Amino acid sequence: MKYITVQDAARKWQVSPLVVQHYCATRRIPGAIHRGGAWVIPAGAQLPPDPEPAAALTLMPLLNTVFPPGGCLAAAEQIQDPHARAIARAEHAYFSGLAEAAAQTAELYLSHPDLSLRLSACLLYAYANLTLERPHRTRMAMEEVGHIFQAAGETAPPALRACAAAITAAAAVLLHLPLPQGIGDPQQYLSLLPPGLRMFSLYVQAHHAYLLGDYGRSIGIAETALSLQTGPYLIPTIYLHLVAVMDYMSLKQPERAQAHLLTAWELARPDDLIEPFGEHHGLLGGMLEATLKKDWPEDFKRIIAITYRFSSGWRKIHNPSTGHDVADNLTTTEFAVAMLAARDWSNQEIAAHLGISLNTVKHYLSSILQKLNIRQRKDLHQYMLR
Repeated sequence: MKYITVQDAARKWQVSPLVVQHYCATRRIPGAIHRGGAWVIPAGAQLPPDPEPAAALTLMPLLNTVFPPGGCLAAAEQIQDPHARAIARAEHAYFSGLAEAAAQTAELYLSHPDLSLRLSACLLYAYANLTLERPHRTRMAMEEVGHIFQAAGETAPPALRACAAAITAAAAVLLHLPLPQGIGDPQQYLSLLPPGLRMFSLYVQAHHAYLLGDYGRSIGIAETALSLQTGPYLIPTIYLHLVAVMDYMSLKQPERAQAHLLTAWELARPDDLIEPFGEHHGLLGGMLEATLKKDWPEDFKRIIAITYRFSSGWRKIHNPSTGHDVADNLTTTEFAVAMLAARDWSNQEIAAHLGISLNTVKHYLSSILQKLNIRQRKDLHQYMLR
């Protein structure tokens, strides 16, 4: 008998390889056998009927809900399932900068039997505790995400495995950690995710490409996702605009970066969704200082307060895990100047971008070099975000 691989069957049937593997493991494809560590399938086999719907699993319900600017909390309250509604409230609390409230609710679901609720709770708990500077709790939640992903083996429903892979990737990439083994190609599971989580996963992919220095690919992922979105999934949309800011600043195109930043801000303001801006401050290359500080000074102060707390918790996980000693003794403005200088922006370009004098830029750089105990501008790279 002639056999074909899982990948061949997936192309033939136009489904994800994850779906094919699940059908093999659950004996839904007659004649499929496990050979040499992989499944092989009779060449004449047909796609089993009634494949499981991509949105069968609800994960991060608020992130996966369509609502207009200003409708975030109302959208959370309209979710019918009481447990999903509780997670949605925790999401609203987290994204609006109320980390303690988010952590308290998420903690109640860390051992919930519903894996989609547990995954949601773990991600929220991990990141809320970064802002609360409780790295041991972040590590615990990330370990639980890893356990859930490992437990979602071949016999688990494809949608569950896809959601576990998506959350596992997000937990690692946003801390600038290597992707765990076994994640595979994200394209294999994207089609199985509900639309909002699919958009957020594309943001994670774009962020990963940014970390690899592939700014063109990162922008392509982000802007394609924004142009093809099927509805106003507001939270992932904000994140996609922010990663585009990161890319355009790295490419020294501040006008395009500013357009994305302002779009993200106009979407976020009505619901006070300021946490993403605090999370990304160091990667935005001074764009918050250049764009928000003057016109929204009180909001800017709140974002910077989040930045200090989140960055402190973030470094306590990232630095020891990677050996990359991201600077922790600079002010947020100094860090922005240092990031731009490390990206080969001249003093004149930095001054024009931040709306400050050339002498002020020189003063900042002198202070930065002194604090980092280095002598040359080129040595900034080792202390900056990548």
